[in-house]
Amino acid sequence: MNPAQPRGGSYDRERRAGSRAGQSLQWRLILRILIVEDEAAIADAVNVALAADGHACDVVGDGSEALRWSDAYAYDLVILDVVLPGMDGFGVCSALRSRGFAASILMLTALDDIRDRIIGLDRGADDYMPKPFSMGELRARVRALGRRRLEDRTPKIVVGDLELDPASLGVRHSGREIRLTAREFALLELLARHPGQIFGQDRLIEALWNADFAAESNIVEVYIRSLRRKVDDGRRDGLIETVRGSGYRLRAAERN
Repeated sequence: MNPAQPRGGSYDRERRAGSRAGQSLQWRLILRILIVEDEAAIADAVNVALAADGHACDVVGDGSEALRWSDAYAYDLVILDVVLPGMDGFGVCSALRSRGFAASILMLTALDDIRDRIIGLDRGADDYMPKPFSMGELRARVRALGRRRLEDRTPKIVVGDLELDPASLGVRHSGREIRLTAREFALLELLARHPGQIFGQDRLIEALWNADFAAESNIVEVYIRSLRRKVDDGRRDGLIETVRGSGYRLRAAERN
């Protein structure tokens, strides 16, 4: 499936956001977020605010596109406006849940009738925000929904002498504590949850960055190099392996 290109972010914007946020960005949970909003000004403002928190966001403007993008990518959260062209947000929410979409849905609406909020929650929404809304409150609600996602994760991931703690973003290798940025941790966690499995560049970009990152981008190589420097002391024969022509994997622990 090749959905139409959404409005979204860029690597340059991510770097600027990261430098503004400073060290605090390192310990925030990164979410892959789909923003479904037909008002461009609101969509862009939400996109910029969440990108500043380190999240990877895609933006679409109608319900049909939302369903196509949710089929194509594994999102942690959908921020869904109720009033959309074509299929409205209630219909999108119902369709997502009927397809087995298990991630969080946060609905936005200018409708102020309490019955509309009840409909959204009954259709499967996890949270609801009326318009106009405070961007600070929206970011806080996204963080809260992200914490719920953390609760669903395995407490610790152990691959040989590598140990990851998703709750604290802590990493230890051979007893040595390693400090990673949030996106470095997300990349290492993905590899560590599937030791021995090869992940191509396209799949890693889809999982950890937004759709604006072209497959030709070297961003994956940049992050793999950074992980090797921190986890494997820069060695190419360490835990993080490059499979020529295919992608990257974490070496599975040898069995005795």
